[in-house]
Amino acid sequence: MNIRSLTRGDGVVIGAAVLLFIASFLNFYSFECGGFAACEDRIPNAWDTDRLNIVLPSIFLTGLIGAGLIVATRFLPEGRKIGGLTPAGWGTGLSAAAAWSALWAMILGPENSGLGAGAIIAFLATAAVAAVAVAGPKLPALAGPLLPTPSPQQPQPYGAQPGTGYGYPGGQGGPAPYGGTPQPTPSYGGQQAPAPGPGGHEPAQPAAPAADFAPFWFAVPVARPLFPEDGSPTPLAELTPGTWYLAVDQRGPNVLVAQTQDGRRGVLNDTSGIQRG
Repeated sequence: MNIRSLTRGDGVVIGAAVLLFIASFLNFYSFECGGFAACEDRIPNAWDTDRLNIVLPSIFLTGLIGAGLIVATRFLPEGRKIGGLTPAGWGTGLSAAAAWSALWAMILGPENSGLGAGAIIAFLATAAVAAVAVAGPKLPALAGPLLPTPSPQQPQPYGAQPGTGYGYPGGQGGPAPYGGTPQPTPSYGGQQAPAPGPGGHEPAQPAAPAADFAPFWFAVPVARPLFPEDGSPTPLAELTPGTWYLAVDQRGPNVLVAQTQDGRRGVLNDTSGIQRG
């Protein structure tokens, strides 16, 4: 689970769900009883199922489940369906139904009653969830990432210490993009990589054949899935920025076999912009 997959629209959904939960404990209706103190006993909230037996399941529980399904879609494999619909599809339908129920509960209240804070907040919260579920993917302001994407690691200034992280090799020089010319750094196994000669010419010592692959450490600029080596479409792990991983093999020009911190191996299909250690 990676929270960087959440969008700003998901943040609105989460905030609206929190408000909806709080509203369930507030007065849903208010009654006018001529100023008698006994009237206070007649002001229920959604959890008073003896007097508001339909409000809790039709508005609050339906709205919370809908919001949860919309957010949960970000952490599930793409294309997963429940009863023929994606979790986001179920969440959109449930949130719309909750908003419709909240609207009618406001219109058709009991006799001699007024709207309480719980009814008003419940309608606004469910309407916000439904609106974001429908229009969120189409609006750039809501479709953008909730958390800023970390920029790729920059080379350290002269005299600074190199970066740290899981498995960082600790060699000299800064990282270079995959496929480019890395700075002089000890390769996997502790051997010193040959440095370019003056003017960028090849070093005097013959280089290893291009077909040979030397394992190296790398970091990804954004979260990327790691798929099983047997070709299964379900990711076995997710590579996250700020962590160093070991590339143990190469499958074509843009595909690597990577190893995670816990020893799992998989195929990284997108190697664009990765940083070598």
